[in-house]
Amino acid sequence: MARPMTMPTPRGEASRTEPTQPIPRADARQPEPTQPIPRANANRPALTTALRIARAIANGRSPIAAVVRALTCLLVATFAVTAQAQSATDYPTRSVLMIVPFPPGGGTDSSARLVAQKLSEAWKQQVVVENRGGAAGIVGVELVARAKPDGYTLLVGNVGTQAINSSLYKKLSYDSQRDFEPISLISELPIVLMVTPSLPVKTVAELVALAKAEPGKYTAASSGVGNSTHLALEIFQSASGARFTHVPYKGGSQAAADVMAGHAHIQFDSVLGSTTRIGSGKVKALAVASKARAPALPNVPTLAEAGVADSEMGSWVGLLAPKGTPAAIVDKIAADVRVAVARADLQAIFIDQGATPRSTTPAEFGRIIGEDTRRFAELIKRLGISME
Repeated sequence: MARPMTMPTPRGEASRTEPTQPIPRADARQPEPTQPIPRANANRPALTTALRIARAIANGRSPIAAVVRALTCLLVATFAVTAQAQSATDYPTRSVLMIVPFPPGGGTDSSARLVAQKLSEAWKQQVVVENRGGAAGIVGVELVARAKPDGYTLLVGNVGTQAINSSLYKKLSYDSQRDFEPISLISELPIVLMVTPSLPVKTVAELVALAKAEPGKYTAASSGVGNSTHLALEIFQSASGARFTHVPYKGGSQAAADVMAGHAHIQFDSVLGSTTRIGSGKVKALAVASKARAPALPNVPTLAEAGVADSEMGSWVGLLAPKGTPAAIVDKIAADVRVAVARADLQAIFIDQGATPRSTTPAEFGRIIGEDTRRFAELIKRLGISME
């Protein structure tokens, strides 16, 4: 049997041996490059917490939300205060309108014009006084209640418009306390008790004795039902026990004329405007209804000094702004009114006319309005007076 032939290896060539390589197994897995393998739930707690905080903030239930709200409120308040302070610093940049809800010539009008002049000088802007009378002052008061609360429309009100009318008129379109910002008093208008010269009395005690002897025989003139002069009469009658027949007129001047002529026997009226009659002897002044003596009538006693206690009654004039007027502007006006009223020349004019100059802070004026409103509400209810 023939043997297979063996081929010789060529000279010069060494026998080559292939490097040994492992033969991969068919089912062996090839290693991937080394990378950190994330755990499926590694960040879930942090993510869940973040979502809960976000929801809580959105719903306003987290401490962070409270802090955010507080900071927001603080920023808003700071901005508002800064804006108000800036507006008050610049105020006024144009003319200011003062509404007097009565015809020219009365105590409210004269007080307004005196202060308006001084404010014009201080502000270097015109302060215009406009009379808008009608319906016991209601027309002018309504106008200011609807005005823009920016400090450029002001009301010169008195005890009647701000403390009495709310009890006399049940259907007012405004609230004399809620719809206005009190600024300051301007003046007080003392009320004086006067009698006709022919009446045989020289003191309050003699007048009370005369009226008590014949109740209702003697007439008391007033400038109208429900106003301050009428209420002064009612308070006097209640405190003294004297009874008069009330005769209301359509104005103070008509009432005064009849008292001077002897057609009516007594009259309560503002000292402002009465000093000339008293000085000329056309009427006799027996007492003033204020707490202190009137500067224009220093020799005339108060009713309390004359023996009739708890009979105080007076009128006042004050400055107000529409509700919502910035507090900084209200405070600036009040401060400037205080400076004006304190001036010696202005005080001399007020006193010469029969008024008593007086300024207050906005808070003090607000308390006066509130106290007088309650006092007159009780009196008017007891008397059964209504203008409806």
